[in-house]
Amino acid sequence: MLYTIFNPAAGSGTGEKTGKRIETLLQEKQLPFIVHATGHPGHATQLAKAAADESANTVLSIGGDGTALEVARGLLGTDTALGIIPAGTGNDFRKTLGIDKDPEKALETILQKPAQPTDAGMINGEVFLNEIGTGFDVAVLDYANKAKKYCHGLLPYLAGVLCALFRFRPIHASIQIDDQPAQEKDVFVIAAANGGIIGGGIVIAPDARVDDGLLDIVIVDRIKWYKLPLRLIGLLRGHILRFPETHFLRAKEIRFSAPDMRLNVDGEIVSAETAQAKVMPGALKIHR
Repeated sequence: MLYTIFNPAAGSGTGEKTGKRIETLLQEKQLPFIVHATGHPGHATQLAKAAADESANTVLSIGGDGTALEVARGLLGTDTALGIIPAGTGNDFRKTLGIDKDPEKALETILQKPAQPTDAGMINGEVFLNEIGTGFDVAVLDYANKAKKYCHGLLPYLAGVLCALFRFRPIHASIQIDDQPAQEKDVFVIAAANGGIIGGGIVIAPDARVDDGLLDIVIVDRIKWYKLPLRLIGLLRGHILRFPETHFLRAKEIRFSAPDMRLNVDGEIVSAETAQAKVMPGALKIHR
């Protein structure tokens, strides 16, 4: 039995249209399914838990990264698989998974390919799928969320990058990775990535894999102001690991803190005094 959970608000209405299209396709294929629409934040998690309790084989998440995250939180620790059908604004995690952006092709992948063990992350006791971080990417999201009122797709994120470029100031953070000694320094970005892409297409961890049992840790030190335009071009080209200010390694866990810190958790901004992120190898089953 397939359970379909779609977010009507995703992608400025794309979620509802895609949900109805997938429902029609499943009917045409004469496959048994149950469909639910989300009505409030956290609803997809509740629906996914209920589906797993009823021994659903797969839950289809139709929406953006936020919807997929909520569904994943409901499926963690169960045998029910997650199938991602993109219908949101960024849909970044599906890019790392290799899921087609076309919803119908994504459905075919789900129906034809068995679910594979897939890593997830845990941040302060909550599941994340793609990436968590602080610094520049939080500022970008702040501005991008405002820009979404006026444009869609990658444009809000590009606007966010440009605004943050001239207004963001480095943060002073304490960082500890695995069992290494803690260090304090000014940083531009701290990112712990399970997937490789954020912000509607910005490559933060080019070689990230979702089945290696590790997080890709990317730390960018303070960048001198006159170098920022050049670094922006490099960021948009996916060259962040080539920056002389960038430090990269793979680890199982990272802990960091900064004054008045705000975190990007799969595109959502939350406040936290300290962030403790770790990988959960093979914690989910995802069709990919």
